[in-house]
Amino acid sequence: MLQADRVVHTTCPYCGVGCQVDLHIRDEHIFRVEGRFDNRVNFGQLCVKGRFGYDYVHAPDRLRHPLMRASRSEDFAPVPWDKALDVVAGRLREIRERYGPRSIAFLTSAKCTNEENYLLQKFARAVIGTNTVDHCARL
Repeated sequence: MLQADRVVHTTCPYCGVGCQVDLHIRDEHIFRVEGRFDNRVNFGQLCVKGRFGYDYVHAPDRLRHPLMRASRSEDFAPVPWDKALDVVAGRLREIRERYGPRSIAFLTSAKCTNEENYLLQKFARAVIGTNTVDHCARL
């Protein structure tokens, strides 16, 4: 049996339940995932995604930086986070001022934690001024 260089205790990324997992890592690659028995969320049990769905972590085409293009005719290129967030904030402000807050909608994900989903709806309502928030619970 392969021995791990290290074991990382973390939360499963697939839904908002919060199952605790141990990621067994060797040569900087996840090779085994086990449920944690020392918690009251999943008592060591994992769904099929939580147990086997970690190939994306090492995918060569995984996005690691924000991508933007200067014009519609140009290809996407990596940009710093500050620049990408400034552009998004500016566009949201522009759309809200021109068309009103109800022209902006937010769709949250079951892959986010409950806290992340709460923060997004709070941002939508308190900052943008829209109640147009929905949640997709399909995994």
